[in-house]
Amino acid sequence: MDATADELAGVVDLFGGLTREELERALAEAAYRADGQAVDDGALETAIDEALESFALVRYDLAGRDETSTTADDEALLVPGPTAFPTVPEHAEDLPHILDVERRRPAREPLGEAARERFVAAADEAVTKGDAARLRTLLDVSYDIEAWAPVDLADERTRLEDTLEE
Repeated sequence: MDATADELAGVVDLFGGLTREELERALAEAAYRADGQAVDDGALETAIDEALESFALVRYDLAGRDETSTTADDEALLVPGPTAFPTVPEHAEDLPHILDVERRRPAREPLGEAARERFVAAADEAVTKGDAARLRTLLDVSYDIEAWAPVDLADERTRLEDTLEE
């Protein structure tokens, strides 16, 4: 099963958030149900990393953020991000009935803060590298994040625009 970023977000959205291990288990189950095949672990790792990079998934560290979490303090949830169009892959719709994972409802403000922190780090990296394509992508993503969560990225957007003009 070669899952797209939107399909990863769709699986995660079924639960409101999954740890990386839970997401891998869910995709393995969906792949087995689809065609009896195993998931390529390397391809899955790459797909998750790319979804995080593109903000289709957002990593939400639970330590100190969410007192109602059902995961261990040192784990993080992956949640559908601001650039995702969550799509449940074929044979994955029954995963909530198959996996023993309760639905999670992370608070929007801490999610927004997690996305903002990740955005600032990505912007810092793009500015340092002088990566014009990434800078333009991040400009677009900044609007998606602001629409998705209660954060203000105007200062970061100005910094990206100024860097592109140099």
